[in-house]
Amino acid sequence: MSKEIYLTGDRPTGKLHIGHYIGSLKNRVQMQNSGQFDPFVMIADTQAFTDNARNPEKIHQALTEVALDYLAVGIDPKKTTIFVQSQIKGLFELTEYFMNLVSVARLQRNPTVKSEISQKGFGEGIPAGFLTYPVSQAADIAIFRATKVPVGDDQEPMLEQTRELVRSFNHAYHSDVLVEPVGVFPPKGQGRLPGIDGNAKMSKSLGNGIYISDDTDTMAKKVKAMYTDPLHINISDPGHVEGNIVFTYLDIFDTDKQHVQDLKDQYTTGGLGDMKLKKYLIEVMEAEMAPIRVRRQEYAQDIPAVLRMLQEGSNRANVIAEETMKDVRHAMGIDYFG
Repeated sequence: MSKEIYLTGDRPTGKLHIGHYIGSLKNRVQMQNSGQFDPFVMIADTQAFTDNARNPEKIHQALTEVALDYLAVGIDPKKTTIFVQSQIKGLFELTEYFMNLVSVARLQRNPTVKSEISQKGFGEGIPAGFLTYPVSQAADIAIFRATKVPVGDDQEPMLEQTRELVRSFNHAYHSDVLVEPVGVFPPKGQGRLPGIDGNAKMSKSLGNGIYISDDTDTMAKKVKAMYTDPLHINISDPGHVEGNIVFTYLDIFDTDKQHVQDLKDQYTTGGLGDMKLKKYLIEVMEAEMAPIRVRRQEYAQDIPAVLRMLQEGSNRANVIAEETMKDVRHAMGIDYFG
C-alpha cells in the first residue's frame, strides 16, 4: 500500500525562528518519523524572489541557513526529500497552466495575501509575482500529488485556493490527474508563537524572534527582554497571566503542565517576580533547543555536503514532478508528439 505524500516548505529569506519550529517544523518531524508518509520539504526560493527580486544574495545566503535549520530539528534526508523549488522545472509549467484557471479578483480576495500586501506596504506597486504566488504554491502541492500539507494555522486560505485550482483543472480537462490536499495543523493553541515584544506574530522583519540557531546567551538575553505584565511592578503585586508572553511560551515548551499552573496561581496572587519566571523559562527552552543547536553546528562544518544533499533531493523531486507533468500534458491534450 502506497504512503500518503505530504509537502511543505519555507521561503529562504533568513534563518528560521522558533515560531517556525513550534508552528510547523515539529509537526513535520513527527509525521516523517511516523512512517505513514512520503515527505517532501521544499526550500521555496522561487517564491522568495517575488518580493526580493533585486536582492538575490539574500536568498542565496539563506538557502543553506534554512537547510541547516531543517537538518538540526530532525528533518532527515534519508526519510524526507528536501529540495529547492527553482530546480523543479515542471513547477513553472504547471503554474502557467493554473494561471488560466483563476481570476485576478480571486487572488486579490485571498486574506493571507491581502494581509501580507498590507504588511509589506506595496501600495500600488505590488509585484505581479507576489500577487500570484498562491498559484505557484498550488502547483508546488499539486505536482507532487500531496494529500497532506503541514502548515501554520494561518495558511488555510492558501490551501483552499489550491483545492479550487485542482478542482478547476480536473473539471476543465475531464480528468482526475491532480488531488486535493488537506492541511495538517499544530495542536490547538500552538499554531502561532508570538514575538518576544508581545506582537501576535514572530517575524524577521519585526526583529522580535528567537532563532533556532541562537546561542544560549542570545536566547537568554531575548527571554529576559520578553513582554510580561506592565502593571506587575513589585514582586508582591498580583500579576496578569493573559497576554503575558512568558506564560505563553511556558504553556508551549514546558511539559510539566501542573508546575506551569502553580506558577500562574502564584503570579496572579503575588509573590513571583518576572525575572525569576524568565530564568525558569530559559532553563525549559534550553533543554529543548540546546541539542538542536549542537546538531546545527555539526552540519555547518560541511556546507558542501549540505548542498549535495539539496541537489540529490532536487533530482529525486524532479523525477516525481515530471511523472505528474506527463499526465497533466496528456489530460490537456498537448502531448502532441507522444
